[in-house]
Amino acid sequence: MYLTQMKMNPSRTGTRRALGSEQVLHAMVLSAFPHLTATDRVLWRLDTPSRHDMLLYVVSGARPDLTGLVEQAGWPVEQTWRTSPYEPFLGRLSSRQTWRFRLTANPTVSKSRGEGMRGKVVPCRQGLEQVMWLTERAERLGVTFGRPESPSFAVTTRGTSEFAHQDAATGRRDRVKLSKATYEGVLEVRDPERLRASLAQGIGRGKAYGCGLMTLAAS
Repeated sequence: MYLTQMKMNPSRTGTRRALGSEQVLHAMVLSAFPHLTATDRVLWRLDTPSRHDMLLYVVSGARPDLTGLVEQAGWPVEQTWRTSPYEPFLGRLSSRQTWRFRLTANPTVSKSRGEGMRGKVVPCRQGLEQVMWLTERAERLGVTFGRPESPSFAVTTRGTSEFAHQDAATGRRDRVKLSKATYEGVLEVRDPERLRASLAQGIGRGKAYGCGLMTLAAS
């Protein structure tokens, strides 16, 4: 497993196209894996702390080749991506460690439609709903976020994007609406195995569209 970081060039046409559609950036990311199979998991997240500072993170089972992506949206005259094996870091996770984290997610809940009927998935758009969505997942993620009434993180950005999606099997085109929230704060490790799985497999829905990738940094 690998963790890749790439600095994107905001002045490139490809970058502007990617910023306008998660589907476009999804296709760009997958182009870095020529031998990808249907069961391979690729997570990505684009951090844009400012209009001049854009970092793409990718977690994948195979080592990517970002040459094509750099030509479209990067800095071709510089080495602007770095890929490192992820397992050594995951293997060092242990109980009671504290880490700073960042996660962009698609927080949703399932609303009942009545007895015997499948629930309807709806987005969490309000701040408190989004905070509760993550705090309620702490145990399954293998972490704690401090006290439930005063979690050790905040939702730093939120919004909804809409873009065109074409089904590869049927060719059908439709519009996708995606609600996103970016969480930043501190966590404490309680179950290292669960946390490793969360970091490798992603959290929540919308993984194809830049959601679910959590990264950790020293606190």
